[in-house]
Amino acid sequence: MKAGKVWGTTELIEANGALEFHRIEMHEGGVCSKHLHRYKWNGFYVESGRMLIRTWQRDYDLCDVTILEEGEYHKVKPGLYHQFECVEDGVAYELYWAEFNHNDIERESVGFHIDDQEDDITFEIGRDEDGAYTKHSSS
Repeated sequence: MKAGKVWGTTELIEANGALEFHRIEMHEGGVCSKHLHRYKWNGFYVESGRMLIRTWQRDYDLCDVTILEEGEYHKVKPGLYHQFECVEDGVAYELYWAEFNHNDIERESVGFHIDDQEDDITFEIGRDEDGAYTKHSSS
């Protein structure tokens, strides 16, 4: 679906549980709103033209400015206000994704070597009539 904006157009190419991918046509002098995404990263890749990205930092009182030329990429962390300006007519791609939590694990037990285990915990894996995995004690 293509949508008109004051700075050009945006077209959703893909949206799923992992990412959003948009193609944007930008017109020189167009500026998007200053905004933030609480949980999503925002990436910009310029295919043609030039784009200026402003990112307001939280750790210090500055606004970082990045100018992207053809073939360049920049990403903005979640929680940071940002804004893009179309410096030269062109096409860019905008990506959104949530950060994968590499520490997303809750352990109920600790690992061990089977030869060191006093209890017999051996089992066999099989499948039921619907093809679902099942676990059977082998003792």
